[in-house]
Amino acid sequence: MKLRSIKTRITLLITLLVVALFALMLLFAFSVSSSVVQRTARQQLADTVRANAALVTFTDGQFAAGEGFSFSRSGVSCLVYSKAEALLAGQLPVGFSETAAFENGTLRTVETAGGDWYLLDLWVADGWDNGVWLRGLMEVPDASSAARNLLLAAAVALPLFVLAGALGSYFILRRSLRGLDTVNAAAASIGEGKDLSLRIGHVPGGEELTKLAENFDGLLERLQRSFEAERRFTADASHELRTPVAVIKSACEYGRAYDETEEERLETLDTIQRQADRMAGLIGQLLALTRLDQGTEPLRPVPLDLGHLARRAVEEQNYDPSRLRLALAEGVTVQGDEALLGRLVANLADNAFKYGLPGGTVTVEVRAEGGEALLTVADEGPGIPAAQQEKIWQRFYQVDAARSDEQEGVGLGLSLVQRIAQLHGGRMTLESAEGAPSAFTLHLPLAQ
Repeated sequence: MKLRSIKTRITLLITLLVVALFALMLLFAFSVSSSVVQRTARQQLADTVRANAALVTFTDGQFAAGEGFSFSRSGVSCLVYSKAEALLAGQLPVGFSETAAFENGTLRTVETAGGDWYLLDLWVADGWDNGVWLRGLMEVPDASSAARNLLLAAAVALPLFVLAGALGSYFILRRSLRGLDTVNAAAASIGEGKDLSLRIGHVPGGEELTKLAENFDGLLERLQRSFEAERRFTADASHELRTPVAVIKSACEYGRAYDETEEERLETLDTIQRQADRMAGLIGQLLALTRLDQGTEPLRPVPLDLGHLARRAVEEQNYDPSRLRLALAEGVTVQGDEALLGRLVANLADNAFKYGLPGGTVTVEVRAEGGEALLTVADEGPGIPAAQQEKIWQRFYQVDAARSDEQEGVGLGLSLVQRIAQLHGGRMTLESAEGAPSAFTLHLPLAQ
């Protein structure tokens, strides 16, 4: 079944609403038209009779009609009677044959053989005991005739009214919702090209459509990050796991092919375990980075004393206390995720112990400076050449690749450290040179 466009559906709904409102208005007009017509006729009768009464004059006790006096106007007939109720002036309208008693100032309905009439009598006095009766007559209007006229007008106006409403609604909707066409075209282009880097951007049509486009772009941004993280995880894992898998496979094949001594067998098992541990560490680090990139591991920021956190992080690693120097200021408070910042400190300390001078001292320092909280981890190692200092934050990059197997590093620790710092609104800096110690420093805003 073919679906109608939203503009067509809304236009149909608006058209139906217009028809319903028109029908209600017509019903209301029918209900009030009769009373309005009759009330208008009664008012017209009263106004005409009173206007004529003001023009009645007397000369030597005799009635005289002043200038402007009308005996017949707009369906109203006026007659003048003497005090003795004898007709003095005017002519009974055709169809009125009833003789009704005079009642001063009372507008009433009189039923006659020729139909119903409105009747109003006014006594116009001349002195104490003389005067004339002024009688106004008007046939009660036919309400059905007014209803037929109203229905005829509605029959002519309704189609034009509905057509104008439908066309107006469609063009207004088409103009107002043209931003949806932009969103739809952009989404189709992104889907066909499979390029999640494209964005919809600003669309015309008001705040709601602009907000929709912004939300759509935000969704595309998250999808792109998610796909990029998944692609990177797959590529990195397949590339980096190749070597330890090959070593494990080779060790197994060698053990099967040759009769090994007990010492050789244990050495083979140690090789397999080292490579398995390396693979487990690699996968764990890759998963951690992927979760951070995708935002599936959300921050849970709380106020933290950075010195206390650093102390707990290094004490949990069971480092040689003779090689560890702590200079942790108290009261340096930051807003952060305790688990992620603890992992950052542990990664920096691990790197310092692995790649620093064998037997050398590792210093962990926390201080506040320049409105920032600073955490520095320094070693006494051989240093990092200036040309390589920008590359150390890249995934799997190692300054001395020849030592990676021996020290079980996977080259992801500093990438993870930098990502955690960025998620906390901070940054990492490095002070080092070839042949000189290295100092990695985390910069975080102080908690307010």
